[in-house]
Amino acid sequence: MAQKDSKRYLSKLKNKYRFSIYNDQTFEEVWFFRLSRLNVIAFLGGSSLLLVALVTVLIAFTPLREFIPGYPNTTTRRAIVENALKVDSLQQQLDQWQKYLTSLKAIMNGENPPVLQSKKDTTIHPKDIVFKKSLDDSLLRSQIEEKEQYNLSVTNNSIENTVKGMHFFPPVRGVVTNSFNIASGHFGTDIASSPNEVVVATLDGTVTMAAWTLETGYVIQIQHAGNLLSVYKHNSKLLKKAGAHVKAGEAIAIIGNSGELTTGPHLHFELWYNGTPVDPEKYIVF
Repeated sequence: MAQKDSKRYLSKLKNKYRFSIYNDQTFEEVWFFRLSRLNVIAFLGGSSLLLVALVTVLIAFTPLREFIPGYPNTTTRRAIVENALKVDSLQQQLDQWQKYLTSLKAIMNGENPPVLQSKKDTTIHPKDIVFKKSLDDSLLRSQIEEKEQYNLSVTNNSIENTVKGMHFFPPVRGVVTNSFNIASGHFGTDIASSPNEVVVATLDGTVTMAAWTLETGYVIQIQHAGNLLSVYKHNSKLLKKAGAHVKAGEAIAIIGNSGELTTGPHLHFELWYNGTPVDPEKYIVF
């Protein structure tokens, strides 16, 4: 009996119905449409699924989700992150106060406060880095030095005319420990001075280099008028960056002992004219 009822119900679902539109005056059939109950159920079910999928996509991948009550917008999410950072900072501050109160309580009771061990500093300083020169590197250096020999044909009259009327500030006050010597490849003057002595610019100019190098440590280089260039090497700290304009006598660095080619705290000062090194002691009293 139940099987007959189910067959009868299924048969009703498959029964075809005709939906027609007639002309009211001529009774002519203008348009018709065939459907069954099963087609209607399938159409409504498919439309519902499509509508649900479309709404889900719009909510998940478009800014429309921010209009849903209770859904956090951009401002709310930013506030959540900021609050989380504040809570973390407050927790750290609370831990520090707790340690402080614990130590204070122990001292007041005549006990030894807990020992707080700080973590070891793992920061790597450039001076701690050791580079080994390979054979290929040495050969490359020698080839470059052979191709780019310095042109030492500067006439004294040219530089004398350029520096005439210029007032050179001594970069530091101290004792000359190694003078300018072209033959030995020492293109500057070494001046030993007090620790942490301030290095100043010898003339007005623009900083063209402010960096750390392996051999000469912290180096700053200033371009001056008249094709003059001054170089300050082995500093412990640089006070100016590349591109900065400096005045004569303005602080640019702190004397130091950085780089591999150094034997102690001093300033290696070089003066160049038209790409050629000149003796700074001829124009500056250290």
